[in-house]
Amino acid sequence: MGTRKFKSYALYALGEIVLIVIAVSIAWKINDLNDIRKNNLEEDKIYINLNEELETNLRLVKRIIEEDSQKIICLENTLNYVGRRGTELSKSAKDSIINIADPAFELQDSSINSIVSTSKLETIDSAKLKDLIASYLAKIELFKSEDTQVKAIVSNKIKPILEKHISLVDLLPDNIKYNHVKVYAVGSNYSALLANKEYQNSIIDRLLRTQHRLALARIIRSKTKTLISHLNRELN
Repeated sequence: MGTRKFKSYALYALGEIVLIVIAVSIAWKINDLNDIRKNNLEEDKIYINLNEELETNLRLVKRIIEEDSQKIICLENTLNYVGRRGTELSKSAKDSIINIADPAFELQDSSINSIVSTSKLETIDSAKLKDLIASYLAKIELFKSEDTQVKAIVSNKIKPILEKHISLVDLLPDNIKYNHVKVYAVGSNYSALLANKEYQNSIIDRLLRTQHRLALARIIRSKTKTLISHLNRELN
């Protein structure tokens, strides 16, 4: 009688243990599934934010390529004017020389920087995508460095020389009320400007830097398209 009771209690206890083990296993599995779901949602959010940033950059880099291609032509034309007298220059040639503005190119990198500099990178499963992201950020940083160099050449070298030789009187429209200042003001000296060695070197420096910036922009365009393609595959 006692033996049967003991066996009964033992089986009951064993059953309870089995039930507890099953319950813990189920809870553990549910927790794992929740973590996986949470990680997947976080990964999708990262992909979506990055994709939006890349689409913005693709539009920007297209404009950069167009504007830098045109600027290179203008700089090459300016070098071809070297040796000419001011009287030999057309109005469009003078306008091209005066127009030294360099547009602001603000390529976006906040999302990709956030991924690389935090633990977000570890939530991305694709090793290929991780490599593409790291490589892309490196090219963006190179572009920004080159862009800074170009703008420094314009501000610190070309602009001061232009201010010494070019008069803003040239920019005044043809109007009777400006006749007096146009007659008596000190005018521009394009001949001296184009003969200035520092000016020539600065234009060459800017030309080479702009060509390099253009090359980087083309690389970034290609890498942006590749990244967008990989992200779309991951999202789908």
